[in-house]
Amino acid sequence: MASHNYCHILLSLLLLFVTLAYQSFANPRMLSLVKPKPLVLKYRDGVLLKGNIKVNLIWYGKFTPAQRAIIVDYLQSLSPKKPHTPAPPSVASWWRTTENYKGGPSIITVGKQIFLHSYPIGKSLNTTHMEDIAFKFHNVNTINVILTASDVLVEDFCMNRCGSHGWTRGKKGMKFAYGWVGNSASQCPGVCAWPFAKPLVGPQIPPLVAPNGDVGVDGMVVNLATVMAGTVTNPFDKGYFMGTPSIPLEAVTACRGIFGSGAFPGFPGRVLVDKVTGSSYNAKGLNGRKYLLPAMWDPKTSTCKPLV
Repeated sequence: MASHNYCHILLSLLLLFVTLAYQSFANPRMLSLVKPKPLVLKYRDGVLLKGNIKVNLIWYGKFTPAQRAIIVDYLQSLSPKKPHTPAPPSVASWWRTTENYKGGPSIITVGKQIFLHSYPIGKSLNTTHMEDIAFKFHNVNTINVILTASDVLVEDFCMNRCGSHGWTRGKKGMKFAYGWVGNSASQCPGVCAWPFAKPLVGPQIPPLVAPNGDVGVDGMVVNLATVMAGTVTNPFDKGYFMGTPSIPLEAVTACRGIFGSGAFPGFPGRVLVDKVTGSSYNAKGLNGRKYLLPAMWDPKTSTCKPLV
């Protein structure tokens, strides 16, 4: 039915960012003289995904156990049980911003993991394929997330999207939400794994070191965070967003490119650096994991809220 596509550095936005960055460097007072309007994502009075939600992971293609662990640990870090919650800044404290959207918390647990190692419908997929896969493994109160390996081509991947979420109708005509994220390591790391790879266009600031040592999968976590936040706060096109239902700015896409304080076009912001590995992060997860997560729009303050 509906599908919302995301790409961290869409060409049109990049051109705008480069222009603004050039103008601000040429005239440092320019941006300070213009007071920005508050960023407002309007609530459209629709259903949000709240309460206990299981996320089923559908691994399409080949992933190593280490790659799967990075993503599973991230999802399990969203709503950990006490006393295992890491101290802020953490994945859990990032996710708690979704509680400020109407309806209270969205408590995430990992459900089934389905392994489609043999590429059952080939290595070139489109949105219809995604809906079919999500429908096949759908259950009540779940979000099916399809994760495609680095050798899988997906319609508009790297061109207009790095991941997406959408909805369709399942058993008895009930709506259900699903998501997709692809591994961009061999296809477009400068588009979908930024800031862990040099951007395809724009300021060539040295990339950050990926917190889990895997540029493609750490990039997937950034995009999965974007997709998950958009799914729970705007699952059926009647939640929180700005713009049109077909091209919405949602909880994280409204804060594109911001990972830490002081972010500006082409610069992700000031984040934490691991003293041993030199990797960049802003959130602690379970099992000693560290992640870099994008800023999320906070309804209480109408601002993009980075963790650090």
